[in-house]
Amino acid sequence: MITDNQDILISLTTPRDYIRWAASRFTEAELFFGHGTLTALDDAAALVLQSLHLPHDFPDFYLEAHLTRAEREELLANISERLSTRKPTAYITHHARFANLPFYVDERVLVPRSPLAEVIQEHFTPWVDAEQVERILDLCTGSACIAIACAYAFPEAQVDAVDISADALEVAAINVGQHELEGQVQLWTSDLFDVLPPARYDIIVSNPPYVAQSEWEQLPPEFHAEPELGFTAGATGLDIVLRILVNARDYLTETGILVVEVGSSAETLQATFPEVPFYWLDFERGGDGVFLLTAEQVSQYHSLFKAAV
Repeated sequence: MITDNQDILISLTTPRDYIRWAASRFTEAELFFGHGTLTALDDAAALVLQSLHLPHDFPDFYLEAHLTRAEREELLANISERLSTRKPTAYITHHARFANLPFYVDERVLVPRSPLAEVIQEHFTPWVDAEQVERILDLCTGSACIAIACAYAFPEAQVDAVDISADALEVAAINVGQHELEGQVQLWTSDLFDVLPPARYDIIVSNPPYVAQSEWEQLPPEFHAEPELGFTAGATGLDIVLRILVNARDYLTETGILVVEVGSSAETLQATFPEVPFYWLDFERGGDGVFLLTAEQVSQYHSLFKAAV
């Protein structure tokens, strides 16, 4: 908690002051960083700039601008909330970035931070011909950040975004509306493929729940501020991934690809199917645990996947 607010308001007058001071307090409190920021300084900068409605790439000279009292009071309140609740900064400011795009977020969805942003921005090269992509399916869409990033990357493609959570889809609808993509991105309330009409997709992409229950229980408080539904998937973390592997065959085009983030469960998945040639993607900007399979491979190993469910 923060005490002596009056003294702080007098002493700290610029964005630079609040970024430095917040970073010190975050380090002192041993907060966890991993929801779009990696260090106390990154997290403090994100909180201060987002609270002031400033872009992350604004000119440095604004860091020396004198803040109004109302702005300083809001910053103190937000910093105090980050310290006392351990909620990720994105929940406090209701702002996150994914694939260099802005998104509204709150506690109904996970904070966007998937390495899938990089492969989307690269148009899934070289595995698909971008000009031939007509339909994309995003499973477990949450905030719809992946679906919306795909819509920007493939402006001629229809994007279907699926989630079982009605709460998450309310957030997704906010983001689809803010990006004015209602005509391109369609939201579906569905348990994976269950209510989708028959269709074939050139790309099926997903960042599903993939954390084992025991692992989730040991995560830092920041993760427990997020909806458990977006994390846990049974004892091994593979319950949802296995269902995707089984059903994707019936929804991929002949030249389609399946791209799924499995994060910390990557080793478990590979050990479960040692004969399956999962292609594990590399990311220049960091991240791992994302596999790619072609439609041919999904079909070839379908019996193995089905036997494991």
